[in-house]
Amino acid sequence: MNQNALNQVFFTSSSSKELTYGEILDDVKKYCTTHHSDKLTAEENPEEARKLLREFILQYIHNCSYSLPDMTSEELCDAIYDDMAGISFLKKWIYKPGIEEVNVNAYNDIEVILSGGRSMKIPDRFQSPQHAVDVMRRLLSTCGMVIDDTMPSVIGYLDKNIRISVDKSPIVDPDIGINASIRIVNQQTVSREKLLLSGAATEEILEFLTCCIRYGVSVCIAGSTGSGKTTIMSWLLSMVPDNRRLITIEEGSREFDLIKRDADGHALNSVVHLLTRPHENPALNIDQDFLLERVLRKHPDVIGVGEMRSASEALSVAESSRTGHTVVTTIHSNSAPATYRRMMTLARRKYDMDDEILMQIMVEAYPIILFTKQLEDGSRRIMQIIEGEDYIDGQLVYRTLFQYDVSDNFTDASGTPFVIGSHKKLAGISDSLKRRMLDNGIAASALYPFQ
Repeated sequence: MNQNALNQVFFTSSSSKELTYGEILDDVKKYCTTHHSDKLTAEENPEEARKLLREFILQYIHNCSYSLPDMTSEELCDAIYDDMAGISFLKKWIYKPGIEEVNVNAYNDIEVILSGGRSMKIPDRFQSPQHAVDVMRRLLSTCGMVIDDTMPSVIGYLDKNIRISVDKSPIVDPDIGINASIRIVNQQTVSREKLLLSGAATEEILEFLTCCIRYGVSVCIAGSTGSGKTTIMSWLLSMVPDNRRLITIEEGSREFDLIKRDADGHALNSVVHLLTRPHENPALNIDQDFLLERVLRKHPDVIGVGEMRSASEALSVAESSRTGHTVVTTIHSNSAPATYRRMMTLARRKYDMDDEILMQIMVEAYPIILFTKQLEDGSRRIMQIIEGEDYIDGQLVYRTLFQYDVSDNFTDASGTPFVIGSHKKLAGISDSLKRRMLDNGIAASALYPFQ
């Protein structure tokens, strides 16, 4: 098509009336599909094809005098390009600071979860159910995942720090389009001061946990999604002395960045970060259990396992702790005492072992269970720390070391909720735990506050 003919196409478009964004988008799509699809598909370089598409879009909206309030031509072009070839408005929310999660309930119902835990509906929406499906397909294709009628539910990782779960019809109604949860996992860099300032813990609690990680006591951090488990685990692993080897195992996306460097970029501590890589072929599947087996041959002093999810992980991680390694991991649970039974039921899915034996294994592997929770006002607290001592005749023997007691909940005139409470020390550690920590090098004076 020569330039004169191209100009005829530009100026014959219906641009006399004010159009909505959706109408402009539809018109630009129709134009590009009708007049430029051959050029775009013939372009061998994907980057060059994207550049051409953007040029076609920008030139077309200029010639049609398309505009929207509070939007420059460049911004309108960017929005249309993202809807046609990118991931639409999701891009600005996924990469916006302070966003923990983007949840698509339907094509026209999207909400985000802020870093403080507050949920907020956003004004952005897809143009139609099919538009939502098309954008999500492009989003998934960036990391080699496909969602279609034969595989209508996909779980995976878009990047080293973005987890995604997507469902389409027939799992969801066709008029909904897509259901998706996109969790942005920011690498944690939380200081002791931040934990204290936020009220998540007290100085005494943090000192006790530091002693655990430095003197050979494995810790399991329990709680629901968003309760602060990863934040606490990241801080705890950062307390590993620089001269001890720390290896972390995470599933699909990296949440920890624990390597300390000097001004010249040289590593000051000894840290290895490992990631799982799932595969349909069992022979090529690299899961946490596989990596844990390899890690034990690398002489680690401390092992950080991102999350305990499966039966094999529940037992293999516990066995690692029972062989003399210090292990820190997390698990979904609804209380500190219930965490041991949760580990046991996970292991029972695969291993035909007596409940009492499994419970004794878990109690021995994880002397300390820490339970976190996000309260009504969005604050995150270490709610309880217990020491498991034994499992006898179907009963868990444990002592509660620290506990957060809620004394009141109220809502102010603006509707903002507040929680009032405080941390309390309820008991000292057992004689056997004292002995273990003394054997592992702690000074008696450092141990004294926890007796």
